[in-house]
Amino acid sequence: MKEAVSIGGDLSAEPDLKELMGRVALGDQGAFASVYDRAMGPVLGTVRAVLRDHAQSEEVAQEVMVELWRTAARYRPDRGTAINWILTLAHRRAVDRVRSAEAAAARDHKAALLERTPAYDTVAEQVETRLEREQVRRCMRGLTEIQRQAVTLAYYRGLTYREVAEILTLPLGTVKTRMRDGLIRLRDCLGVTA
Repeated sequence: MKEAVSIGGDLSAEPDLKELMGRVALGDQGAFASVYDRAMGPVLGTVRAVLRDHAQSEEVAQEVMVELWRTAARYRPDRGTAINWILTLAHRRAVDRVRSAEAAAARDHKAALLERTPAYDTVAEQVETRLEREQVRRCMRGLTEIQRQAVTLAYYRGLTYREVAEILTLPLGTVKTRMRDGLIRLRDCLGVTA
């Protein structure tokens, strides 16, 4: 415990941090002002060593002092000195700030990547489309000539059955029958369930 000599020569004991912390735990604002005066410099130094940013360091140091006021009753003198307890609070709060900033940066980075990522895999879609096209071509080769011509004119050129019949110079009923038979064979070849 520090002792001070007053001008009058009387010795008076200046309260130490341990005693002040006990009074702060009871809500003594004057004791808190004394703790604040003694601890703010070391707290700011500890926080600045972790954060390296002057403005953030001051903000976090203030947060530490508010936490100190709210949680002073948690201080246990038998586990260490008051200043070590306070500086542990400061270090933890500074590390939390760093982690929070890193997490926010990671979220921003992930969000930026998601914005640039297509909603679907274009390569996979192109491969799948190409494979489907190739399977349709293979199945089309399995049709008779009239079936293939009728299906091609109706589905690839968008002609009606009547227009297909006119182009192939076949009766409309024959074209309908060939189309139906051709589509059944295509369905079976492609493995489509009805």
